[in-house]
Amino acid sequence: MDCVEVCPVDCFYEGENMLVIHPDECIDCGVCEPECPVDAIKADSEPGLEKWLSLNAEYARIWPNIAEYARIWPNITVKKAPPPDSKEWEGKPDKLQYFSPNPGAG
Repeated sequence: MDCVEVCPVDCFYEGENMLVIHPDECIDCGVCEPECPVDAIKADSEPGLEKWLSLNAEYARIWPNIAEYARIWPNITVKKAPPPDSKEWEGKPDKLQYFSPNPGAG
């Protein structure tokens, strides 16, 4: 979660088992990329990332609720401890199959 701490525009959103970056809020400064210990943050111009860009946009967006507007996932602006199983996920292939649409704590 070092990436969250260095983001100058607070564009990270927390899901149950991953973070996403709001593509319209991100200013493409690149500060977060070297802070990610598992090399999960890539420039959106890299080929082959379309499914990840779409997922990021979907879960960081605002959706209309009957009473108010709400985010799909909560914004996270403060570094937290990494999940206890974070080391198990480093380098694991095909992570998308384990994706949870549930929001994180925020």
